[in-house]
Amino acid sequence: MTPRQEPRSTPRPAPRRGAARAAGAVLCAASLAALLAGCGIRPTEVPTDFGAAPSRVPCTLSDPDATAEAGKGVPAQVFLLCGSSLVTVDRRVSVPDGTPDARRRLLVAQGLLDYLARTPSAAERQAGFTTDVRGGMTVGGPRPGDPDDTLRLSTPPADLGSYALAQIVCTFSDSAAADGDGSVILGGPADTALNRYECTDDVRSKPGSSAPPATRVTGG
Repeated sequence: MTPRQEPRSTPRPAPRRGAARAAGAVLCAASLAALLAGCGIRPTEVPTDFGAAPSRVPCTLSDPDATAEAGKGVPAQVFLLCGSSLVTVDRRVSVPDGTPDARRRLLVAQGLLDYLARTPSAAERQAGFTTDVRGGMTVGGPRPGDPDDTLRLSTPPADLGSYALAQIVCTFSDSAAADGDGSVILGGPADTALNRYECTDDVRSKPGSSAPPATRVTGG
């Protein structure tokens, strides 16, 4: 009797490496999705732009009183640049008691001009404050024939940059150096022409593009 032969089994082809890798990638992706879901994070198939990181609000001093000059003096404010706008900070100008009004106006104006030319304090710089007014500038009173409230700068106003002129005009017009009507009469040295400059809302919000409105002054 012929012994019965067992049927031959057809050998299975070895799995391709590419298929194995693909299966592994799918498994890893599924595991990652499950892990993210477990952490409360939803997976996404498209890039997500969450925008820029939030930044500290500029032009805000944590301790405004710390920036005011200590000691006695006339309370005043100067306009510094911050966030492309003009923003006030507190200062004090030293004026001796009994100073005549005309002299008092000049002392206040020179004190404010000196403050504008100073580098802002560390706290102010950290909050974003800067100044465009350069040092060495002086201010004098009216010449013969000028209105009594005239202030003459050692640098003609027309030679100042737009930011510096806006700072000076707004600072002077809002101080005891002017009449308090939101304007100031400025001129340069010698017999340069006089103009009455106004500090408007546009000048305060856009000093780089909105020049202080100016009206020619012809005499006292």
